[in-house]
Amino acid sequence: MNFQGLQAKYRRLFQESTAWKLLRADNAPIILAFIADLFSDESEAPFGRARVALDAELERCRELGIWETETTGAAYLNQWIRSGWLREMDDKLTKTDASEVALRFCQGLDQRSTGTTASHLRIVQEAVRDFAVAVSPNADERIALLEQRKSELQREIDALNAGVVTQLSEVQQRERIREIYQLASVLTGDFRRVEDEIRELDQAVRVQMIEGGSKRGDLLLSVMEKEMLLAETDAGSAFEGFFQLLCDQNRSTEFKDQLRSILNRPVSAQLTQQQHQFLSRLMRELSHESERVFHIRRRTEESLRAYIESGAALENRAVDKLLHQLERLAIDLKEAGTEPKTSTSLSLPVGPIQMSSPDNMRLRMPDEKLNTSGVEEQTNSRIPNALMLDCLDTVKVKEIAMLTRDTLLKHGPMTIASIAARHPLTSGLEELVAYLRVARSVGATTLNDKEKVAFLDKQGVRLEATIPKFLLTADLFPDSIEEMAL
Repeated sequence: MNFQGLQAKYRRLFQESTAWKLLRADNAPIILAFIADLFSDESEAPFGRARVALDAELERCRELGIWETETTGAAYLNQWIRSGWLREMDDKLTKTDASEVALRFCQGLDQRSTGTTASHLRIVQEAVRDFAVAVSPNADERIALLEQRKSELQREIDALNAGVVTQLSEVQQRERIREIYQLASVLTGDFRRVEDEIRELDQAVRVQMIEGGSKRGDLLLSVMEKEMLLAETDAGSAFEGFFQLLCDQNRSTEFKDQLRSILNRPVSAQLTQQQHQFLSRLMRELSHESERVFHIRRRTEESLRAYIESGAALENRAVDKLLHQLERLAIDLKEAGTEPKTSTSLSLPVGPIQMSSPDNMRLRMPDEKLNTSGVEEQTNSRIPNALMLDCLDTVKVKEIAMLTRDTLLKHGPMTIASIAARHPLTSGLEELVAYLRVARSVGATTLNDKEKVAFLDKQGVRLEATIPKFLLTADLFPDSIEEMAL
């Protein structure tokens, strides 16, 4: 590609790339710092908590004289969501692919290392060797390559049997463990891109329904075709391949044990506290992220199906047609030089107004005063009553998490119903919800069927609930219960 083609390409990216817009925003350092700090310990955060945290940071900046506007944190968060730098779903915020790219770029500027050339070369050599074996159509050539690898492994085994143990130097150990972190830190990028492509699919189908006037059968066929194309994209195929590896119990267990072994060795001191914490929670984080992608897929499919079956597309198409007519009439009036206050006999077929009560005709104005004539002032009591104390007697979720982990260590993998059979629930629905929160927090495997759990409320009444069936194992729990987001 020549100079003109390249500058056109980069100009387009300069104008369209959401990540580039974030990097050149006026307040980019503050935005990136807040996003990095908000998601430093978890991949999603409640909107309310993010708003409070941002308000506190903005107030601190105003006191220091580096922030002048009085805009609230909620307004900024909504603006960042509209810009594509954050995503909100179910009142929870997550990073987008654009913010991931921008943060990774900034971290790369600060963490550049010239000592990883040998590590990069080794990874490339191993990848080339494996790929050469995989793509070779010649059976003899494959056998020769595999025999070569076999002889290399045999030489290492013979050396170890002879008592020759080759140790990596401190420089090599530091180089390799940092390379492991760098490779692991970009794994979530594919998840963000898959989420974006799922939402683009949803938007494309809805636009097609409004503009194309297609039948329901054609639309469903289009949805299925686009889902097949989604699996064939780079991000989609990467996610599918990753999920297959994640579902391989032997490889996942081996990977988890080896990672734990590395972090327990002295070489882990070469990592920062944040890097060490990230690698220690890597498998749990990957399981949580993959579950989130599946949740978004299911939610998008259900939303599209409901949208198709409800006939909302037909209503949107009719509204869109009326808006086009209105725009055309407005342009005609402008071109004719008509004064804005001129009365016309134009009308649009919007249909009759449906009302069930005369109260529906009354518009409530923002400046209306609230009628407080019947309100009596009461003096606040400084002594808590029995009802308040009873409400404070709540279930301690961290104690439930600790009890669950100890039970799993003693008896092996179990479901919530099995745990409840050994430790009966006596605090009602709140205690059952605590077990569900623990299962969600550790990323327990969701089985296809459901199970029934019997429990007692605080008054001793026996109740029974049907809940999703989770399979919990002790290795899902962190070493410290305090690290769990409960």
